[in-house]
Amino acid sequence: MNILVIGDPLNLEECKQKFGDQHAYTFEQDHREAERFVAGSDLVFDFILDEEPFQAEIYADKQGANVFINTAKLSLAELSSLTDHKITANLFGFNGLPTFVNRSVLEVSVLRPVDDAPLKSLCTKLGTDFLLVEDRVGLVTPRIICMIINEAYYTVQEGTATREDIDQAMKLGTNYPYGPFEWCGLIGIKHVYELLEAVYEDTHDERYKVCPVLKREYLMG
Repeated sequence: MNILVIGDPLNLEECKQKFGDQHAYTFEQDHREAERFVAGSDLVFDFILDEEPFQAEIYADKQGANVFINTAKLSLAELSSLTDHKITANLFGFNGLPTFVNRSVLEVSVLRPVDDAPLKSLCTKLGTDFLLVEDRVGLVTPRIICMIINEAYYTVQEGTATREDIDQAMKLGTNYPYGPFEWCGLIGIKHVYELLEAVYEDTHDERYKVCPVLKREYLMG
């Protein structure tokens, strides 16, 4: 397959690790530069549309194009509403946060039930199992992991334990591959903060209210 990856070099590397070198990859870091490759690609993985949703217009006249959008922080329904439903490409949501792509199961969502069959066909061609989840901001795994990271920050704020102790306890006690603070570093505090903000705005659930320490570190860069 001809796969267009829009994002940063890490995103391209994760796609190659996940889907293999049997595919032909085109890589762009900017939507305007990427637009000319959309029509000629069998599949597009857009990792950064959540940062600039107005750039979705590059898919407005691309009927038949298959586009996976990183919907960890922006649902397909919200994106469709923001663009006044003018997108003609086939859109699928996926969990595109760092560390979440190269896994045995790809976490995905669809806007319409009719998209289930095309999604299955595409994942078969990619050679990956997939888990279909509800089209909600945060999907499932990202909101759980980021909520755990947020709780770990509250624990540090209360002085109950150090970051190192929390990481060690989570890895030994739950068999997680990383501790909350290790995972935050790999995902990027910017992504963690913005996802929690988006989920809190969507749900108004206090579990996703950002810890002040996490927010301060985000604001400090």
